[in-house]
Amino acid sequence: MTPRSRELTVRALARVEGEGRINVTVRGDRAERVELSIYEPPRFFESFLRGRHFLEPPDITSRICGICPVAYQVSACNAIEQACGLELDDALTDLRRLLYCGEWIASHVLHIYFLHAPDFLGMPDSIALARHDRAAVERGLMLKKAGNAILDLIGGRPIHPVNVRIGGFHRVPTRAELTPLSDQLHAVLDQAVATVRWVSSFDFPDIELDHDFLALHDDSYYAIENGTIWSSTGLRCTADEFPKHVVERQVPHSTALHAELDGRRYLTGPLARYSLNSSQLVGGAAKTATEAGLGAQCRNPYRSIVVRAVEVVYAVEEALRIIDRYQRPAAPFIAGSPARTIGHGVSEAPRGLLYHRYEVDPIGLISAATIIPPTSQNQAAIEHDLRHVVDSHLMLPDDELTTLCERTIRNYDPCISCATHFLTLTVDRR
Repeated sequence: MTPRSRELTVRALARVEGEGRINVTVRGDRAERVELSIYEPPRFFESFLRGRHFLEPPDITSRICGICPVAYQVSACNAIEQACGLELDDALTDLRRLLYCGEWIASHVLHIYFLHAPDFLGMPDSIALARHDRAAVERGLMLKKAGNAILDLIGGRPIHPVNVRIGGFHRVPTRAELTPLSDQLHAVLDQAVATVRWVSSFDFPDIELDHDFLALHDDSYYAIENGTIWSSTGLRCTADEFPKHVVERQVPHSTALHAELDGRRYLTGPLARYSLNSSQLVGGAAKTATEAGLGAQCRNPYRSIVVRAVEVVYAVEEALRIIDRYQRPAAPFIAGSPARTIGHGVSEAPRGLLYHRYEVDPIGLISAATIIPPTSQNQAAIEHDLRHVVDSHLMLPDDELTTLCERTIRNYDPCISCATHFLTLTVDRR
């Protein structure tokens, strides 16, 4: 007797950034095929960068994503600055970290309130959520506005900031200009704490991941804009050594590459950051994490929404700490030119570790570029978890199981447009 087959398909994922679908084939009592199929056309940014001046990558790569442009700018700056042998002073480093805090707030809040929370509340979208709980959505909008305000002041505008450059910024704010921003952040801090309490009250399925975690670490504070690469299995390496451990490969069903860490699947992003660095949370972020019951590690992908909310509290408090001690830098940037032919850079995008590598020729032009975004690094883990969900819920009818699959994908807040970079093309002429 042929085992019963079931085909589950989500042709266009909702409430994620970019274009993708889910294809699942169930045969008998197991999932035979599970694919997160990313069909958005590749965007070829690595190719666009070839032949460009070494000062241009921050502006060009920021266009990869309208949700996390700062991550691309900062990883690009870290890579080119390494090639130039530049080390930013404390004041410029603080400003870059402040800008990144703005992106974390804006991106996390967008995901929490408008993309993910409806799943836990049995609602189709944030419009329905607003009808049901207007105060919650207004709280999210206040927080999003505060994150955008940081991006606007420090970055020049909230989407695709224009004030970032190699070595620092085109212009740095005065202390007086930061005062209204400080007032706005103080006003939303309670809203950030309330967000943690709100999402921690959701009903979470009981599941634990066994993936290797990969994230940045800094001995001084919770890593955001730079750091050493750590894994939960003991790897410790620099950005230069990242390509020795992370290898990408193409799969037939996706325009985004999959990645492996020393031959294993792995996960980067909020769960990895928190699980490797939770002891470095301070103040309200540490308190709310404890109150939410996160513990020293969190391996439940459905509780990633809680970790993101805790990181919003941390980003608001960290932004306030930076503003409080701010002294305007003597110069907005440190100039330099490439002293090395290759530079590597990493930072913690809201969705996880983002790696850039640039080769620079003797006249200062980019000869090769590699960008490995977090969503492509997470794809193998996402598909593995999707398979587990399907195998564990085969008793559900097709429509309910399909909905559960889509909900599972949203745990990871995939940024699909970030992940579609290039394809290997083989031409067979006969």
